[in-house]
Amino acid sequence: MLLAQISDLHITPPGTLAYGCVDTAAYLARAIDALNALDPRPDAVIVTGDLVDAGGIGEYEQLRGLLDRLAMPCHLLVGNHDDRANFRAVFGARAIVADDGFVHYAFDVAGVRVIALDTLDPGSGAGRLCAARLAWLEARLDEARGLPVLIAMHHPPVVTGIGFMDAIRLAPDDSAALDALLRRYPNVGRIVCGHVHRAITTAFGGTIAWCAPSTAHQVALQLKPDGADAFVLEPPAFGLHLWRAETGFVTHCRSVDQGDGSHPF
Repeated sequence: MLLAQISDLHITPPGTLAYGCVDTAAYLARAIDALNALDPRPDAVIVTGDLVDAGGIGEYEQLRGLLDRLAMPCHLLVGNHDDRANFRAVFGARAIVADDGFVHYAFDVAGVRVIALDTLDPGSGAGRLCAARLAWLEARLDEARGLPVLIAMHHPPVVTGIGFMDAIRLAPDDSAALDALLRRYPNVGRIVCGHVHRAITTAFGGTIAWCAPSTAHQVALQLKPDGADAFVLEPPAFGLHLWRAETGFVTHCRSVDQGDGSHPF
């Protein structure tokens, strides 16, 4: 199983730039070209939230046109910049919204169960996994006993050391409840997140949590509590999560732009 992960697309209306200087649509188009050219090609792509920048209908319409170019199935999550109603209005059947109103669902890809969570808390930059969402997750984990499981969510449940992003991570009480829940399910091999616009790896819940970089701008790496709220135009990248029965999960981070090469050794 090879699952690609892109995150924090922050698509804006056509003809506009995010923060006045980032052409997020052009960046995403380049990422899609890179994904389509991969060999082997991923079985699917998961997009871990902040699909658009302000949750507007025009932004989702722009995003839909870009994602239509992907050559493999695409599964979408929402983040704190998203709007569930507008997402559903534009993407229709492709917007998987449960009867409880949350954008959470599970699907199988090449022998792996993927569980997608909704951590959006409208009006807040931080994330929540309320009792209802945690109960939904527990039911899905019970159904997946004996299968390798990957959990995808927008807000990381961990402290990253980037102070201004840690202030808007998944709520600490919800993170503690999630940690306790996941420790009961040793078949969860990976948690993949977005939100922090950087590749970050840490332990959580008896497994490994990995945060993806953005396909556009990255959060400035400032490992101090009072670091400035800032972004940088470091190279965009995406994740590749490889699962094989003999090795379990292995995660790679791949830059969109590959530079010169490849050259034989």
